[in-house]
Amino acid sequence: MQTGPAIRLEAMVDILKAAAEPSRLRILALLSRTDLTVSDLTEILGQSQPRVSRHLKLLLDAGLIARHQEGSWALFRLSEEEAAREFVDGVVARIDPMDPASDRDFERLEAIRQRRQERAAEYFDKNAASWDQIRSLHVPDAAVEAGLKELVGEGRIQSMVDLGTGTGRLLELFAPLYRRGVGIDRSREMLAVARANLERAGVTNAQVRLGDVYAPPVERDMHDLVTIHLVLHYLDDPAAAIREAARLLRPGGRLLIVDFAPHSHEFLREEHAHLRLGFADRQMLDWFAEADLEISNIRGFAPKGEAAEGLTVKVWLARDRRILVAGGDAETQAHEEIA
Repeated sequence: MQTGPAIRLEAMVDILKAAAEPSRLRILALLSRTDLTVSDLTEILGQSQPRVSRHLKLLLDAGLIARHQEGSWALFRLSEEEAAREFVDGVVARIDPMDPASDRDFERLEAIRQRRQERAAEYFDKNAASWDQIRSLHVPDAAVEAGLKELVGEGRIQSMVDLGTGTGRLLELFAPLYRRGVGIDRSREMLAVARANLERAGVTNAQVRLGDVYAPPVERDMHDLVTIHLVLHYLDDPAAAIREAARLLRPGGRLLIVDFAPHSHEFLREEHAHLRLGFADRQMLDWFAEADLEISNIRGFAPKGEAAEGLTVKVWLARDRRILVAGGDAETQAHEEIA
C-alpha cells in the first residue's frame, strides 16, 4: 500500500544512486539532525572540502537536500519536498546509531553544536541587560505564552513562519503543533541564538533563515500560521510587514501579532531603537483590513502592582478571509472585545 507521495521511476533511480554511497548517506543522517555548512561537514567527515562539495552537489541534483544562503554562509538541510523528505527519513531511521562511523559522526556533530551554544550564550550575555530591562516592564513571558497557546489552540498546523524570530522562542513554543516551521531574521547573531535554542530544546521540525520581514524567503499562499512577535515596534513601515505576512498565508491561515499597547516610555525609543511606542487596536484593525485579513481575537496582558505603569502586551489574531463562512462576523466580535 502506498503511504506517501509517489516518485517517478527515473527520479527514484537517481535518488537511490545518490543515497547509496557511504559518505552521502552519512551526510543525510547528519542533516536529519540539523543544518550544516560545508566546513561543518568537512570537519565531521574528515574529508577535503572539494570532496564534500561534490557529495553535496550530487545530493542536491537528486533533490534530497536543499542549499540556503545565509550571508556569506551556505547552509545545507534536507529537502522540504514531501516525497524526498519521507524517503530520507525512512532510510536514516534504519541506520544503527551505534554503528562506529555514525557514532563518531554524531560525536563530532555534538562538538559543533556545543560551539554554537557557546557563541549564542556569549551574544545573549552581551545583550541580556537591555532585554531584561524591557521584560521588567511587562507581565511575565509565561503568562503571555499561555495566552498565545490558548488562542492558537491544539489543532495540527502544516506550516508555520515566524517573522523576526529573534531567539526562536515561538518556534519552540508551537513546535508540538506544526509539521514544518521556519524562522526569519535579518541578524546572523540572532539566528545563531535561535538555532542554538532550538537544538537545546530538541526541536527538529523547524529551521531558521536569514531574511527580511518585508521580503521573507519563503513561499507565498502556503502557510497556516504566521507570527510576528515583538517586532513591529522596530519597523519603519509596520503596515507593509503585515501585508507581506498576509501574502504568506494559505486561504484561512492565521496571522498572530504580539506587541505593545500605546505607551509613553520614551527611553525605549532613545535607548532601544523602538520606532513605535505601541499600537492602538484601531490602527491594527485598519492595517488588517488593508491586508485583506479579518480580525479574530484581541487580548491584552496588563502589568499589575508596582509595574502597573509598565507595558501592556497586546495580542492580535487575524485570519485570511478567503474561506470565511456566512454568519461569521469576526469584526463585530473584535469591536465588542475592544469595547
